[in-house]
Amino acid sequence: MEKSWIFQYIFLFSAIFLVVSFQFSNAQLAPTESRILFQVQQLLEYPPSLQSWNNWTNFCFLPPTPSLTIACSNNHITELTIVGNKSSPSQIPKLSASNFAVSKQTLSDKFSLDSFFTVLTKLSSLQKLSLVSLGLWGSLPRKINRFRSLEVLNISSNFMFGEMPQSISSYQSLRSLVLSDNLFNGSFPDLTGLSLLEELDLSNNDLGPKFPSLGNNLVRISLGNNSLRSEIPQDLKKLNRLQVFDVSSNRLVGPMPSFLFSMPSIQYINLAKNQLSGAFAPNASCNSNLTFVDISNNLLIGKLPSCLASNVGNKTVIIMWNCLSNTTSKYQRSYSFCQKDALAVKPPVRNQKEDATLKLGIVLGIIGGIVVILGLLGLLILIVFRRVRRNRGSEYKCDSFVMEKNPLGGSPMGKEMEDATNNFDPSNLVREGSQGQLYKGWLRDGSVVLVKCLKLKQKHSSQALQQHMEVISKLRHRHLVSVLGHCIVTYQDHPNTASTVFIVLENISNGSLSDHLIDWRKREVLKWPQRMGITMGIARGIQYLHTGGILEMTQNRQHTVGTESPLNGQGTPNHPSSENPEKEDIYRLGVILIEVMTGRPINSQSELDDLKFQLERSLAESPSKLRDLIDPSMRGTFAYESLKTIVQITINCLCRDPMGRPTVEDVLWHMQYSVQVQEGWTNSGNLSGNLSGNLSNKF
Repeated sequence: MEKSWIFQYIFLFSAIFLVVSFQFSNAQLAPTESRILFQVQQLLEYPPSLQSWNNWTNFCFLPPTPSLTIACSNNHITELTIVGNKSSPSQIPKLSASNFAVSKQTLSDKFSLDSFFTVLTKLSSLQKLSLVSLGLWGSLPRKINRFRSLEVLNISSNFMFGEMPQSISSYQSLRSLVLSDNLFNGSFPDLTGLSLLEELDLSNNDLGPKFPSLGNNLVRISLGNNSLRSEIPQDLKKLNRLQVFDVSSNRLVGPMPSFLFSMPSIQYINLAKNQLSGAFAPNASCNSNLTFVDISNNLLIGKLPSCLASNVGNKTVIIMWNCLSNTTSKYQRSYSFCQKDALAVKPPVRNQKEDATLKLGIVLGIIGGIVVILGLLGLLILIVFRRVRRNRGSEYKCDSFVMEKNPLGGSPMGKEMEDATNNFDPSNLVREGSQGQLYKGWLRDGSVVLVKCLKLKQKHSSQALQQHMEVISKLRHRHLVSVLGHCIVTYQDHPNTASTVFIVLENISNGSLSDHLIDWRKREVLKWPQRMGITMGIARGIQYLHTGGILEMTQNRQHTVGTESPLNGQGTPNHPSSENPEKEDIYRLGVILIEVMTGRPINSQSELDDLKFQLERSLAESPSKLRDLIDPSMRGTFAYESLKTIVQITINCLCRDPMGRPTVEDVLWHMQYSVQVQEGWTNSGNLSGNLSGNLSNKF
């Protein structure tokens, strides 16, 4: 009996071994295809995901990872997915096919895209090919159509330029074509021959101007951020399976295609940032499955269809910067604006007066007052001064202050402080950092103030510094902390050279933004809607400084106040500097935005660079990765699209090249877009409570 059991066991083991051996042999890769993979490894210049390959690598049994997947069938490769760590054109400011150059973000000048595909197309059984962020560059060769069995082709986030070859339309089995974020230009190939194509993503290129001819089986169309300048064709009515349609950020003209909103399967429509004009059809209707619509920044007039008039249910509708009449939106232009630009058939032109008028209608309460000029304290206390006393000829030391604690009477404005160097007490020290010390004090009438001691790192003329302060002393804005006075200190042996500045600020009862981020109890109060209000207030403060505030006051003076200010750059040593004051402040705003989203202060340039890299990677990978980077106390309070919009503009603000940073108007546009998306999400019952909260006070 025992021998019988042993025999059965041996028989069963042998059977299992035979099955496993058969499967192993079935997945063994043909030697020729193994050699092809080693050639690919060499031609791609040994990217990280391929560096471990050697003569003992069994390619068909490699475990799939986010950066490498190889699938085999009948001794042949059927799937090859390689994701690298290179950048892409959308992350490099002002890059185009005309100014492309080989760099660290591309493969070397020895690389040949033609040679690469000569080798790769020998994988005759390939059904899925994904080559993402590998630094591929050059013109896509016609031989791309040698993949006879290909069903999925993804060569996104590379540097391919020139026209797309017409041969790409000869695939008989292709279901997904993704060539987004490259440098393709010229006209679209005729894609009607791709009868099985379900997904088409050619966004972030320079293709146009005519709308492409497409097959009727498409489910997703993404052509955003190209150079389309035609009308949206009526032929799209035939696409009964279409669910996603994104043609944003082009120059599309002509009437609004009202039929889009009632297509049988449509769920997502993005027509933003085009030149679509005219009114909706009187009988326009919407598909019940429609969940997202963005028609902002066009030239639309007349009445909005009732199915788009409000964010009903789980539907998000964004309509700002048009000329629509029957809407409660505060962000509509005048009828004449849209009529004039529609007749001219040109993009909407914003001038400074129109921008100022449009932005007066903001209804959100904002928490203002974050230091931009003084750098990275985590708040925008944009220093607004009024001269109290100018005491020359003495040598002051910030570390020996004694603050007068007895009110001396009088108004907080225009009163002098007595013996500033002797009236400070260490017990009144609020904070000390790289920018200097911040003290709490009392004016003669008992008013509480904050006094900042700022030691200048470079020698500056006291006269130039005084002129600077006189200019900005007149600034008053709802999002800026008012400053009650200043005192310039000079060297004893060089009375015309400033060494230290004392700045008297109004005391903000709410405390600083940095305080709220450090203290977990205060941070818990700041959910995503409140943090959006804070950051929008900061951006509006910057806008005022560079449009309606300082620039107006300095137009008749031979003195600048931005980056050339003696106070600028104090305590912000390692960040990329710029000769453009606005771009300098935009970079600081990007730092604040990261602090607000992550819920922690940034203490070094390396920490900032690391967080920026993580945000960029999370955007490219998955929503869950992005959510993991965000302050846990905000989870469940934000719409992902709202958060994603702020993350994208933050990354742009932190561009190393100042010219690649957005304008403050661009930042505000994205913030307003984020707010509208958040409002739509909130109104759908995802979050209860007031969006803006109590944001009328300053931080």
